[in-house]
Amino acid sequence: MKALKMTKHQTITHPLRPLFRADSRILILGSFPSVKTREYGFFYGHPQNRFWPLLERIFDEELSTDIAERRDFLLRHHIAVYDVIYQCDIIGSSDASIQNVIPSDLGPIFRKADIQRVFCNGGTAYRYYRKYQEPKTGVKAIQLPSTSPANARSSMDDLYNQWKIIKELSEKPE
Repeated sequence: MKALKMTKHQTITHPLRPLFRADSRILILGSFPSVKTREYGFFYGHPQNRFWPLLERIFDEELSTDIAERRDFLLRHHIAVYDVIYQCDIIGSSDASIQNVIPSDLGPIFRKADIQRVFCNGGTAYRYYRKYQEPKTGVKAIQLPSTSPANARSSMDDLYNQWKIIKELSEKPE
């Protein structure tokens, strides 16, 4: 039996806590976790999302799908991750369907970590960061192309060429 496609907005609250520690220097922000990510229980859990293969290429490391391994990888490279939206009405995983946004409180990350650069994974994350969080943090974000499987415009090489800046910035404090 084929699953019915969701056509109705659901109010969803972000199920994950932000990942960071005091020595995190880079903050990567997505928009809101996909259905697959929410099922997986960690950031960028959709098997077709290119976030993890991209970071493997950038840092020349292989990772399994183990959450603890991925978590340690990010922290070891001084990378914090979270999403700009804490709660919204959404149909499935479609960023285009997002309504009634309650933004995430990024204050604890900025107070407790040494965040020097903010990168937004795609246009939706960038738009909401600029609208809700940038006025509070005072930190300008850099928009990177989305690693989502919905972003068919960017090849893995395109993503690599734009995202590789995070390696340089994660390795040396400013």
